[in-house]
Amino acid sequence: MAKLKAKRRNALPASEFGLPSERKYPMPDRAHAANAKARASQQESAGRITPAQKAQIDAKADRKLHAGHFAHHPPR
Repeated sequence: MAKLKAKRRNALPASEFGLPSERKYPMPDRAHAANAKARASQQESAGRITPAQKAQIDAKADRKLHAGHFAHHPPR
Protein backbone atom coordinates (compact mmCIF):
# COMPACT_ATOMS: atom_id res chain seq x y z
CA MET A 1 0.00 0.00 0.00
CA ALA A 2 1.43 3.35 -1.02
CA LYS A 3 1.59 6.06 1.59
CA LEU A 4 -1.18 8.61 1.17
CA LYS A 5 0.50 11.99 1.27
CA ALA A 6 -1.24 15.02 2.74
CA LYS A 7 -1.72 16.76 -0.63
CA ARG A 8 -3.51 13.75 -2.14
CA ARG A 9 -5.50 13.08 1.05
CA ASN A 10 -6.68 16.70 1.17
CA ALA A 11 -7.76 16.47 -2.47
CA LEU A 12 -10.00 13.44 -1.83
CA PRO A 13 -13.74 14.12 -1.72
CA ALA A 14 -15.43 13.40 1.61
CA SER A 15 -17.17 10.43 -0.02
CA GLU A 16 -13.81 8.60 -0.16
CA PHE A 17 -13.59 8.41 3.65
CA GLY A 18 -15.05 5.80 5.98
CA LEU A 19 -16.18 8.61 8.30
CA PRO A 20 -16.81 11.42 5.79
CA SER A 21 -17.93 14.05 8.30
CA GLU A 22 -14.61 13.67 10.13
CA ARG A 23 -12.52 12.90 7.01
CA LYS A 24 -11.13 9.81 8.74
CA TYR A 25 -10.29 6.40 7.27
CA PRO A 26 -9.45 7.38 3.67
CA MET A 27 -10.19 4.76 1.03
CA PRO A 28 -8.91 5.92 -2.35
CA ASP A 29 -8.15 2.31 -3.34
CA ARG A 30 -8.64 -1.31 -2.27
CA ALA A 31 -5.47 -1.45 -0.18
CA HIS A 32 -6.55 1.56 1.87
CA ALA A 33 -10.04 0.08 2.25
CA ALA A 34 -8.60 -3.13 3.70
CA ASN A 35 -6.38 -1.09 6.00
CA ALA A 36 -9.34 1.03 7.13
CA LYS A 37 -11.23 -2.11 8.18
CA ALA A 38 -8.26 -3.31 10.22
CA ARG A 39 -7.72 0.07 11.88
CA ALA A 40 -11.44 0.41 12.64
CA SER A 41 -11.39 -2.95 14.42
CA GLN A 42 -8.46 -1.82 16.53
CA GLN A 43 -10.07 1.51 17.35
CA GLU A 44 -13.38 -0.07 18.31
CA SER A 45 -11.61 -2.54 20.60
CA ALA A 46 -9.78 0.37 22.22
CA GLY A 47 -13.07 2.24 22.70
CA ARG A 48 -12.11 5.12 20.41
CA ILE A 49 -14.94 4.62 17.93
CA THR A 50 -18.46 3.29 18.38
CA PRO A 51 -19.77 0.02 16.94
CA ALA A 52 -21.94 2.13 14.62
CA GLN A 53 -18.89 4.00 13.31
CA LYS A 54 -17.07 0.70 12.76
CA ALA A 55 -20.08 -0.64 10.86
CA GLN A 56 -20.12 2.47 8.67
CA ILE A 57 -16.40 2.10 7.90
CA ASP A 58 -16.75 -1.64 7.22
CA ALA A 59 -19.71 -1.11 4.88
CA LYS A 60 -17.83 1.51 2.87
CA ALA A 61 -14.69 -0.65 2.74
CA ASP A 62 -16.67 -3.73 1.70
CA ARG A 63 -18.21 -1.83 -1.21
CA LYS A 64 -14.74 -0.72 -2.30
CA LEU A 65 -13.22 -4.19 -1.84
CA HIS A 66 -15.97 -6.02 -3.70
CA ALA A 67 -16.52 -3.46 -6.47
CA GLY A 68 -16.11 -5.07 -9.85
CA HIS A 69 -15.84 -8.56 -8.36
CA PHE A 70 -18.79 -9.87 -10.34
CA ALA A 71 -17.71 -8.11 -13.53
CA HIS A 72 -14.84 -10.59 -13.78
CA HIS A 73 -16.72 -13.62 -12.46
CA PRO A 74 -20.35 -13.64 -13.64
CA PRO A 75 -22.74 -15.96 -11.81
CA ARG A 76 -23.28 -19.41 -13.33
